[in-house]
Amino acid sequence: MEVPSFSSFEFNTGRPLQEQLQHQLTQWICTGRLSSGSRLPSSRRLASELNVSRNTVTIVLEQLKSEGFLESIQGKGVYVTSDLPKGITSPSNVSWNKKGALPELSNFAQYLNQTPLMEHGEILPFTPGIPDISSFPQKTWLQIQRRHQDRTSLMGYDGNQGYAPLRESLAEYLKLSRGVRCKPEQIIITQGAQQAISLCAQVLLNEGDAVLVESPGYLGARKAFLARRASLVSCPMSENGVDIIALQNSNIMSTLKPKLMYITPTHQYPLGGILSASQRLKLLDWAATQNTWLIEDDYDSEFHYFHKPIAALQGMAEQTPVIYMGSFSKALFPSLRLGYLVVPEALVKVFIKAKSYMGGESPLLTQAVVADFINEGHFVRHLRKMRLLYQEKWQHLIDLINRELPLEVNPILQSAGMHLAIEIPNIDDLTLKKNFHQQGFGSSALSSYYNDKPTKTGLVLGFANTTQYQREEGITALKSLLQEH
Repeated sequence: MEVPSFSSFEFNTGRPLQEQLQHQLTQWICTGRLSSGSRLPSSRRLASELNVSRNTVTIVLEQLKSEGFLESIQGKGVYVTSDLPKGITSPSNVSWNKKGALPELSNFAQYLNQTPLMEHGEILPFTPGIPDISSFPQKTWLQIQRRHQDRTSLMGYDGNQGYAPLRESLAEYLKLSRGVRCKPEQIIITQGAQQAISLCAQVLLNEGDAVLVESPGYLGARKAFLARRASLVSCPMSENGVDIIALQNSNIMSTLKPKLMYITPTHQYPLGGILSASQRLKLLDWAATQNTWLIEDDYDSEFHYFHKPIAALQGMAEQTPVIYMGSFSKALFPSLRLGYLVVPEALVKVFIKAKSYMGGESPLLTQAVVADFINEGHFVRHLRKMRLLYQEKWQHLIDLINRELPLEVNPILQSAGMHLAIEIPNIDDLTLKKNFHQQGFGSSALSSYYNDKPTKTGLVLGFANTTQYQREEGITALKSLLQEH
């Protein structure tokens, strides 16, 4: 079979000769100029014809053999592979069908294509969920990190459950500060709160199972349950959070038989309500009667300003159907991407196996640094410092709103933590959020937190990451936007 002359190859100085030769030989094969089964000249002759080194030719030929474009036949030479499909103009131009359409996506992916992409995006003053990173003791953190960086034992694998010293220090902290009943063996370290919720959804739910969610409530939890194709049902709500009496008396609940309830009982998100001790006990009793799991998200309960942190629901009884979850994202910094679950002992193994399916181990070096940060007392000192700082910021923001904004703007004073929710009746809060963003300030639309039709509109303002000047400028900008409205 006659082979075309290689003298027509054109090389330039912009790219390595080896790369150019490989590309042009591939193109000749794909376009049929070098047809299937045709024999190539020897490497010596090809090098002479192309005026390049024989070593360059040999390397390219070996690479094309490994990719399946060429094959060697002992005693005969190098040939273009005989079973290449015909009519391919380039590997990059292979199409799935005549119309060039890709195979069909899953129903879940099609649902995602129809929903807006919601990410943190640019961090601005008043962006919710962002701590005061400038106040983090970075020097101390880096000292601990440097201490661990030379430990080769932290450069390998450790296990999907998480670093044992971190689980031990975390168990002690949760017992003393939050009243959680747990052993280190019950803790599973996750890659942030979102993976923690997703693990719960995978382990506890089947497609179509009913899940009770707070409305308004945390959007990330709804995402995790929707990804599991669960059926979301809004809990009856009161100003303190879930309305336990309405829940007990609801005939719908007995019909639905909810498999799981996601709840923020010690600091409702985003409105900040707190379930009293009697309500929390009634909730535990209801969940046990209904055979319903409770996921208790204790997302920023360290930051109560006028009383001690409320005891966790999980620790209020000896045996409870509660899976407790938390995160270091707000207490330390968001990019840490470390969270944790406290699960009943009987579920530990299945949760560890589920984590191995969903993403594997959490970063070992980071876990070791956090463990020492807790054990050496830096964590508690940092929380104490931030609690005082955030209280000052919260009070300043309240004073600004009361002084500068119209009477119809109602700050929801229970929503302490790291954000303040303000109710603004009868307003398009999605547009308000967009206009506020154009002024250089972050926020969330209060209506976006609802699972069903919103009963409140307004904004959620994250004050933790603001300076005094930014708070004053932000409220001035918001006042101007509301006057225009």
